[in-house]
Amino acid sequence: MKKKILLVISAVVSVTALFYIPAKADGIIIPEPPICEPCPIPSPMSQLEIRYHHVTVTIDDQIATTHVDQVFYNPNDWDVEGVYVFPIPVDATISDFILWMDGKPVQGEVLDADQARQTYEEIISTLRDPALLEYADMGALKASVFPIPPLNERRIELEYTQALTAENGLVRYIYPLGTEKFSIEPLENVSITVNVTARQPIRAVYSPSHPISISRESDYQILAGYEQQNVLPDQDFALFYSIGESEAFHLMTFRDRSDLKDPDGFFLLLLAPAIKESVRAIPKDVLIVLDRSGSMEGEKFEQAQQAVRYILNKLNPEDRFNLVTFSTGVEMYANNLQPVSEEDDAIHWLNRLRAEGSTDINRALLEAIYLVDTERPTYLIFLTDGLPTVGEVESEKIIANLNESSPGNLSLFAFGVGYDVDTYLLDSLTQAHHGISTYVVPGEPLDEILSAFYNKISAPVLTDLQLNFDDLVTSDIYPYPLPDLFIGSQIAVVGRYRQGGTFDVILSGLVNGSRQNFVYPDQEFEERSPDLEDSISSLPSLWATRKIGYMLQQVRLNGPDREIIDEIVRLSIRYGIVTPYTSYLVTEPLPLGAEEQERIASEEFNKFNDQATLPTFGRKAVEEAEGQSSLANADAVVSAPVEALGKVRTIGSHTFILSDRVWIDTMYDPDQMEVIEINFLSNEYFSIAKDQPELAAAFALGSQVIVVSGNQTYQVVDGESPIEQPAQTPLPTMINVDQSTPPMNTPGTDQPDPTLPNSPGSAALPCWGGLLIALLPMMTLLLVGKKTKVS
Repeated sequence: MKKKILLVISAVVSVTALFYIPAKADGIIIPEPPICEPCPIPSPMSQLEIRYHHVTVTIDDQIATTHVDQVFYNPNDWDVEGVYVFPIPVDATISDFILWMDGKPVQGEVLDADQARQTYEEIISTLRDPALLEYADMGALKASVFPIPPLNERRIELEYTQALTAENGLVRYIYPLGTEKFSIEPLENVSITVNVTARQPIRAVYSPSHPISISRESDYQILAGYEQQNVLPDQDFALFYSIGESEAFHLMTFRDRSDLKDPDGFFLLLLAPAIKESVRAIPKDVLIVLDRSGSMEGEKFEQAQQAVRYILNKLNPEDRFNLVTFSTGVEMYANNLQPVSEEDDAIHWLNRLRAEGSTDINRALLEAIYLVDTERPTYLIFLTDGLPTVGEVESEKIIANLNESSPGNLSLFAFGVGYDVDTYLLDSLTQAHHGISTYVVPGEPLDEILSAFYNKISAPVLTDLQLNFDDLVTSDIYPYPLPDLFIGSQIAVVGRYRQGGTFDVILSGLVNGSRQNFVYPDQEFEERSPDLEDSISSLPSLWATRKIGYMLQQVRLNGPDREIIDEIVRLSIRYGIVTPYTSYLVTEPLPLGAEEQERIASEEFNKFNDQATLPTFGRKAVEEAEGQSSLANADAVVSAPVEALGKVRTIGSHTFILSDRVWIDTMYDPDQMEVIEINFLSNEYFSIAKDQPELAAAFALGSQVIVVSGNQTYQVVDGESPIEQPAQTPLPTMINVDQSTPPMNTPGTDQPDPTLPNSPGSAALPCWGGLLIALLPMMTLLLVGKKTKVS
């Protein structure tokens, strides 16, 4: 396990272990003994609310300065005090840090990792709560925290500087956002902005952990941003970037040898073109096929015209173009491809067009294809808002006509506007012709979306890409087929590999009609990755996400296939891919083992058969097509829905599901695997956690865990009734210890509910004037109720 440091800013109090209250976050609650007189039982109180969590990062020649800004709100009618926890990123060397609370600087005191480990293990044993186990190798820093008055906010800012390290030729920045997985409530807003400047050109920029937007300010500066609302992040934010004049070719690999049933490794290739004067865009042809039927009348057609004008103005000097519009008939700007010098005349012709008539999609596409020059890369941009209504109207025949007529150098990109588009037709056409479909739903700006798309494909440098891995056995490479490579863009390729070792990788593609090979020698494919928390341990989930998306598209377009559906079920359960289409993890009681997964696959196969005749147009069809496309083309792991986080957790390359208070590794097959029992909090338990940090992260889920590691399966068993709640199950904010109050039962049963105050199985503690378990994001604020007087 890589070294971590923990910054703990805490109120200094003197208490015994009796009064420790666990917080399932990066620290503990250490309350002061109550002294109230008399001490009425207050009503349950809510936790602190997080107004926002903003992170601004400036990286200048691999020196990163991170500024964290958070505002917390106390909704209660009493003051709260507490512990503020901040984990410093893995392998980070911190040269300086500053902490402010409401603009006032706060000093800290450092504890080394050994002192912290001893403290954590004592608290774990006392509380019978393993949540701190995954932090047992962290150091700590502590300082005083000001109370937060009732109905008031407290703004906390932290700034630290670190030197970044490189990994496989990539500079790596990690921000510990993953601690937010312990928050009881989703965060209102999370944003991370990274401003990178370098002395050499910045090539590839990629986050395997989160979807980011990238703005290239210049060859030497980029802005990367992530923002989301109502979110509960469950993994750290990772950003990789490379610098240099040459093309970017970066390989990252991951192999989890603990998965004996599927031991093949995973790889990620980042490809980006070089920044050299000699590198120039390949001359290309652009065909724009524009729907001007009556349904396009008004704002839609005006925005489409604006986008076409933008594209014409952005053509490269050696490009050629033509415009094809269609309604009841087909009208072309010219009879053949035109040079860029004709763009002004083409714009005047475009401006005179009006939207009217029906929709002859088949004829429009066929006439456009007749213009294709097989010696140049051709990009056909097809925009429509409706279904074919005249001419050939059968989708299968339109698809067959284009497949028979289209040359291999054609890439077709479709834009479906609104919900009345045939998703089966558009997706079938783009998949068969090296493109992608984009759906513009009502209210979205068509002109901006189309213009942004063209910016990405305006300057091709390598087309018809192919990868060769020498003697290495590879499989399941996505995206499939590989897209073209453009100036200012990059491609992230994921796949599987059989054996580890050193191999040459050859990238080939067409440049001006001539195939060129680029050889990258001695690329290292790992035999085994260090541990489950490697910075790219999410790579298996990313690969599974893309493969599931691709297979779902194949089922939707080509009909259900039992083998494909079996694989969708297996992968979604193994890697925790929870989507509207693969929800077995949260809908099935225990979807583990070959027999159970066979049953689920059979039910899903029947479901797909039942849906085979459903309409291919309408809102539901568009949303389904968009969802599957986002999976197939994902650049980062798709987060599970908030409602699933209480039952599904991912640690490294392992996924765990919660069943009957036991966290179970989805690699576990109850019909075939024997378990090795380990008593919770025993000497053996702590010894294994110390020697195998990847298991410690799994053990931290709760007092009852089943985890597979190689040919061994460990089951942590708790001989006593567990006190803690599962790591993602909301805890009560107030513990009622009035022994005169009868136990509360689980709704609909006669059994006591251990999650409710003062019920058997819940913690019985002395009376407090107030207790708040606040599980905050990356920096976790753990709170203690205000001290009152007691008789």
